[in-house]
Amino acid sequence: MTDVLDKVAGKSGELVLRKAGDDFEVIANGVFLMDTRNGESERLLVSVAADLVPGKARMLIGGLGVGYSLRAALDHPGVGEVVVVEREPAVIGWNREGPLKDVHDDALSDERVTVVEADLVKWLRRTEERFDALCLDIDNGPEWTVTDGNAKLYSDAGLDLLTARLRPGGVLAVWSAESVPSFAKRLRARFGEVRELKIPVPQGEPDVLWFARV
Repeated sequence: MTDVLDKVAGKSGELVLRKAGDDFEVIANGVFLMDTRNGESERLLVSVAADLVPGKARMLIGGLGVGYSLRAALDHPGVGEVVVVEREPAVIGWNREGPLKDVHDDALSDERVTVVEADLVKWLRRTEERFDALCLDIDNGPEWTVTDGNAKLYSDAGLDLLTARLRPGGVLAVWSAESVPSFAKRLRARFGEVRELKIPVPQGEPDVLWFARV
């Protein structure tokens, strides 16, 4: 049985928080976006990125989701500070005061965390901040974006924008629900070191993670 816990008009359309059994689901414009059933690949996105960066990393996480990536970042000994950019206030609220708070053990209250309510593309264009690791999980993949505006992040110009926010030796990590050979090719043409991981999931094609070092 699925229960609707909240339904709001978000910045990118209707957002719905549902509970199905013991798990929570987030639906955007009628399309499944994320849930709390597994989260292995979301955790690996940040933990592998942190492994690739020496010292205490300053990390940017694009997309709060259900908080799995943030929790993994805070639990990693190599992460010192985390900035989370999330454009949907409802998602922040569900994680900060709502039912998702217990999913990640109230990670948003950690003093190492700064939450920025903003569209990631616009924020990247105006900020001068730089990071050791930039973990991108705002879409279902480079060719399966939540909004049309996000697609530019995965273009050559978008990769230039992301790279400009990385410190020397920094790592760009990107999550996808599917393999995208054209994007992998674009990464390899742009970065000197690119690693691709495929994470099996209970149903369907494996999730894919890319890690690119400047």
